[in-house]
Amino acid sequence: MLRPLRGAPAGFEASFDALYARAFTAAGRLLWSSAASEDAAAETMMRAYLHWGKVGRASWREGWVVRVATNLALDAIRKDRRLDHHSTDETGRVDPDVAERLALTSALRTLTRRQREVVVLRYLEECTQDETAAVLRVSVGSVKTHASRGLAAMREQLGPDVNRWETAADEEATVNV
Repeated sequence: MLRPLRGAPAGFEASFDALYARAFTAAGRLLWSSAASEDAAAETMMRAYLHWGKVGRASWREGWVVRVATNLALDAIRKDRRLDHHSTDETGRVDPDVAERLALTSALRTLTRRQREVVVLRYLEECTQDETAAVLRVSVGSVKTHASRGLAAMREQLGPDVNRWETAADEEATVNV
């Protein structure tokens, strides 16, 4: 586990563990290995450190960390096109979990940037509509629109499996009302 640098800006050290955990989790939802997730989380925390004057005071700092970690994870996936060698076992069969992750990653890549951000925050990070709107600095209506369009695009590629993410998030929204 990483530790914050000595002499870090005020509040950074106290926030480090929680923010690192959020970054690691966000990256881990998209990446193959804990090592790759650690790399993305470490890079996220370095960026948070460099921008702490702005990020540290913000109410949306956790969302910022999730967004940066997610973007770094997606960048890593784009750079590493060698994922297919992880998708089969010794017999050549595709592991269902690996196949699902590949399909999800592929579907996410086809979305617009904003749709991808909304879908990841709402359905993978399980943020509320209000939290997602605050992180992205858009209206709740915009979050709803991008989520709907993003899920529709993913549904075309993945079929009805997308509905389980949508249903879980909608149930959570109903409970919070």
